[in-house]
Amino acid sequence: MILSSVGRLDRVVACTKYCADVCPEVKSSSRTIVADSWTANTDEILSAHPDLVIAAVPYQEKAVTEILKSGARFLGLAPKTLADIYTDIATIAGVVGEPLRGEEVIANMQQEIEEVRRAVNGSPRPRVFCEEWGKPLIASQAWVAELIEAAGGEFLTIPGTQQSFETVLQLNPDVLVAAWCGAGNRVPLEKITHDRGWSEMRAVKENRVYCINDEFLNTPAPTLIAGLHALAAAIHPERFPQPPQGLRCIQSSR
Repeated sequence: MILSSVGRLDRVVACTKYCADVCPEVKSSSRTIVADSWTANTDEILSAHPDLVIAAVPYQEKAVTEILKSGARFLGLAPKTLADIYTDIATIAGVVGEPLRGEEVIANMQQEIEEVRRAVNGSPRPRVFCEEWGKPLIASQAWVAELIEAAGGEFLTIPGTQQSFETVLQLNPDVLVAAWCGAGNRVPLEKITHDRGWSEMRAVKENRVYCINDEFLNTPAPTLIAGLHALAAAIHPERFPQPPQGLRCIQSSR
């Protein structure tokens, strides 16, 4: 997605299915779909003849070994915050000779975030629990916490940490968001809230339980802006319209 945003999608010879999910142009092309940085395979990489392999967390040690065995130059990214993501965008843009386009992409992201922040300035700040995985239960990363704060919410727990169902129930969030890695928009909201014993949670009782497309919150790229608008609509529906895609609300709390 970063290469697409700086106008150099032509440099991509292969990508993962998750890249294709956020960049539809790839699906209609002849580019090879390869395993991700959790299950990378040397032979797949070699068959694409890349000059450079770019990968981001999460990594598995065996997968990194497979990438290195290919002999291609390797740019491994491990962003934690929005500032890290901006740095990675600038780095990738520089590698492909588009530093100015990279600066434009970063500036546009920052402007969008600030516009949303101004729109919720002075509003009540609902308490939000956002999860990136369900079993074990893991809170979303720091950059998601930053987006929730910008969208007028208060992020509950420590980003990226494992939590118990009991702890989250005791926190009693006003808004519950699930964006499971690799799940797209397929998180079974009714099932998980029932199975976890969360029927008395404020967010569940008030039907403020949402699924946001995985790629909108977990991809460290300009697609995060779509995630920001989905979060804003979930946290402050009185101020932000329902986005055309990416946000799904629970149908029933029972």
